[in-house]
Amino acid sequence: MDKSYQPYYVPEQSPWPIVGAVAMFFIAVGAGLTVMQLGKEASSGVWTLFAGIVVLIGMIVGWFRHVIDESMSGLYSAQMDRSFRQGMGWFIFSEVMFFAAFFGALFYVRMFAVPWLGGSSNNMMTNEVLWPEFEALWPLLMTPDGTATQAMPWQGLPLINTIILLTSSVTLHFAHTAIEQNERLKLKVFLGVTIALGFVFLGLQVEEYIHAYTELGLKLDSGIYGNTFFMLTGFHGMHVTLGALMLFVVWLRVLKGHLDSNQHFAFQAAAWYWHFVDVVWLCLFVFVYVI
Repeated sequence: MDKSYQPYYVPEQSPWPIVGAVAMFFIAVGAGLTVMQLGKEASSGVWTLFAGIVVLIGMIVGWFRHVIDESMSGLYSAQMDRSFRQGMGWFIFSEVMFFAAFFGALFYVRMFAVPWLGGSSNNMMTNEVLWPEFEALWPLLMTPDGTATQAMPWQGLPLINTIILLTSSVTLHFAHTAIEQNERLKLKVFLGVTIALGFVFLGLQVEEYIHAYTELGLKLDSGIYGNTFFMLTGFHGMHVTLGALMLFVVWLRVLKGHLDSNQHFAFQAAAWYWHFVDVVWLCLFVFVYVI
């Protein structure tokens, strides 16, 4: 008996993954050289980092344009839609593992390394030998070279940013409801508000970093507390930037009449990612700022 099969579009080989890999390589090398600040390597690190960012932006623009053109040409099927959903799911899972590694480092330092250096368990002489003035308290506000720093309080900008991100999740939910009901005006307004809140968050984070550097003496090289603080919040800020750009692209597509209640996975993918970065921030707020 004859069976009918749904046509399946097989995309052509794409150069964008390898372009993205090259961009990330330059970003990693450039960031490493910049942080190390070893003479001439520091200047070359800045340029390498800048080149990686430029290539990455080009990759994102080109890849997004390619996928949008394919989607608007009607080439995608239900099977392709499932492939996109699986791919986005695995991507977010990889991001979960990424932040799990940083949170794991934070928990290890607080629960094992600091007590050990303070002379807990069978290492009663550890701090007297390695760091006589050390006190096993968190956050560590005194570096081994005697530099004093201050911890970032959870009140003020961190609390405001938390409220902003939680509000953005609510507005994004309203936008999601609007696209499912084909309420275009409501969709444009709430999605635009979500994007605006995201960029406000980033602006306040920049202000927070300036405050940390100029008034608290808290820097990336301010011991393990400064390391974990800036690595966790900094990488989260990068993810917020990416999420805001994804939502901005979706918003532009909505303004052009793209996406509807039946076909809007681009919106869903960006929404999944945005809710993910919101959850990560809540964990950051609790374990980095409050506790």
